[in-house]
Amino acid sequence: MKMKINLLMKKEEIDTEKIDQTKIAVVLDILMATTSITAALAEGAKSVIPVLNEAEAISEKKKYNDKEVCIAGEAGGFVIDGFLTPVPLSLCKYVQGKKVILSTTNGTVAIRSTLQAKKTYIASLLNSVAVAKDITSHYNNESILIICAGSSGQFCLEDFYGAGYLINELIKRTEDQKIELSDSAKSAKLFYRAYFDQAERILSQSGVGQMLIKEGFHKDIKFTSQKNIMNLVPKLNGHQIIF
Repeated sequence: MKMKINLLMKKEEIDTEKIDQTKIAVVLDILMATTSITAALAEGAKSVIPVLNEAEAISEKKKYNDKEVCIAGEAGGFVIDGFLTPVPLSLCKYVQGKKVILSTTNGTVAIRSTLQAKKTYIASLLNSVAVAKDITSHYNNESILIICAGSSGQFCLEDFYGAGYLINELIKRTEDQKIELSDSAKSAKLFYRAYFDQAERILSQSGVGQMLIKEGFHKDIKFTSQKNIMNLVPKLNGHQIIF
């Protein structure tokens, strides 16, 4: 069996008509959605419900008792009024035992675009080793589609780095079979291998990273830059993310 891996540089490249039961999707929004989702589940959230926008988040919240859920999100980089800040260190203070309704401009939109895939994984630097192990141990000739969320139609350096890390981990675990990488996947692998030990620098120097630093979230970038600290494999199950 040959494992085929393709990489999309931003969510706008997703062709939902081509996402079907022959595809395994892996979504990366390193700063911050997929990192926040992973951290929230590790901190004891029951699940994360990714929604498309503020209106859907409010509608979803009405389905639950106030004590059952918390609601977090941003639009265009600004925290939505009345919502929790969707960065990991802040969000994780509120999530234990709750369902987290999460709305972000890029990450949750990318996740929702993969509903028809055979499986959708949520990956970050925190847990890409665990995700790679799970994909390779259950692999059954699907095409692997790694999706960088990007930022409002723009390529994001931190997602590209995260994709390279994940691809590198998949390669490590697939020595006994051939891997076929698209050119975009090859470029991410090569970029990661050139800067594998500089995660915090890459994240801090990215456009989104610079914006977050200006807003005072440098500790979240440091947290997000940690590799393989969570043995957690979040997956989309219907409209909720669980592990």
